[in-house]
Amino acid sequence: MNRRAFLATGAASAVVAGLARHGTAVGAAPPDAPKWRAFEVTTRAEIVNPTGGARAWLPFPLMPDTDYHKSQGQSWTGNATTTRIYREPRYGAAIFYAEWPATEPSPLVEVTTRFATRDRAVDLKEPGEVRREDKRELAKYLASTRLIRTDGIVRQTALEITRGAKTDLDKARAVYAWIVENTFRDPKVRGCGIGDISWMLEARSLGGKCADLNALFVGLTRAVGIPSRDIYGIRVADSAEFKSLGKSGDISKAQHCRAEFYLPTHGWVPVDPADVRKVVLEEKGGLSLGDATVQRARAKLFGAWEMNYLAYNYAHDVKLPNSAGDPIAFFMYPQAESGGERRDSLDPDTFRYRLTSRELAM
Repeated sequence: MNRRAFLATGAASAVVAGLARHGTAVGAAPPDAPKWRAFEVTTRAEIVNPTGGARAWLPFPLMPDTDYHKSQGQSWTGNATTTRIYREPRYGAAIFYAEWPATEPSPLVEVTTRFATRDRAVDLKEPGEVRREDKRELAKYLASTRLIRTDGIVRQTALEITRGAKTDLDKARAVYAWIVENTFRDPKVRGCGIGDISWMLEARSLGGKCADLNALFVGLTRAVGIPSRDIYGIRVADSAEFKSLGKSGDISKAQHCRAEFYLPTHGWVPVDPADVRKVVLEEKGGLSLGDATVQRARAKLFGAWEMNYLAYNYAHDVKLPNSAGDPIAFFMYPQAESGGERRDSLDPDTFRYRLTSRELAM
C-alpha cells in the first residue's frame, strides 16, 4: 500500500497553491461569528470486476478557502500506480485522480480529507462590507450550462415569477418562494437528480431532488440577470435544528447541492429551497407548507446555511481529466472508468464506494 500526504510534498503543494489562487477568498468574519468545527471524511472507492485499465476521480474540498469553509489537508492510500490532483479550468474544482494498469484485479483508493466549517448567515436587512467580485468571475455565473439554460422557457418563466419585483433581492426572493410553493421533493429520483431545468418546465414536471430544485433557482435567477451558482458537496454531521437535514457516520448517500446568488451590497447569499421541500417531505413524517417547522426552515434557508457540510465545488459540464467520455453535468459523486467505459456512480455492483465522517476536536 502506498501512502501520500500531498500537502507535505513540494510538487503537490504547488498544485494546491495554484488551486487556492483560482478565485478570491472573502474577508475575515466579525468577532461574534459562529465557532469553527473540524471534520474528517474518508472516501474508500473500489472498481468491481475491472476490464482493462481503470481510473477514478474523487472531488476534493472547495478552493479557495472562504470565511465559512477551510481545507486542512488530504492524504490517501491504495494500490494505484498513478495519482494526481487536477484543477478543472473553468470553475477551479479540485479533482483527485487515480489510475491502475490492466493487470490490477482489485483497484482501490482511500482518500482522507480534513476541513473546518462554521455556520453561515447574511444579514439582508442592511448592506454589509463586502469585497466586490471580479466581473469575469460573475460572468461565469450568468451563463447557461448544458442543463441549466437561461433562455427560452426558463427566461419566460423567470420574467413571469419576478414581474413587479424592483430589486435583485426582491427577484431572488420571488424565485425562492416560487420554488418552495410549486415544486416537490420526489424520493424516487436517483441520486440528487440531474438538473435539466428546461425539461422540467416544459414537461411541467416539478418534482426532483436538490440538483433539480436548486438548479431551478440558479437558472431562473441567472435568466433575470442575477449571478447565481450551485455548490456541490455532502452532509457530514447531524443537524442542530432539522433531523432531515443532517447525516453523520456513514454518509455515502448524503450528497447535497446548495445554491447562492450575488448582490453587490451583500456578496454571495446562501439559499436552499430544495431543503425546504426536504423538510416538508421528511421531517416528523411529513409536514404541510404552513407548518411552523417548515416556516422556520423557509425563513432560515434564504440567507443562511448550517455548515454540517463538506463543500466541493461550483463546477458544471466537467470534463474528467484523462477520460475520453462525455463531460458530467456536475462533480459531486466519485466517478470511475474501466476499459474506457464509464461506470455508473450510483450502481454499487460496478463501482463501490463508502464515505464516512467524524468530528474532530478543535
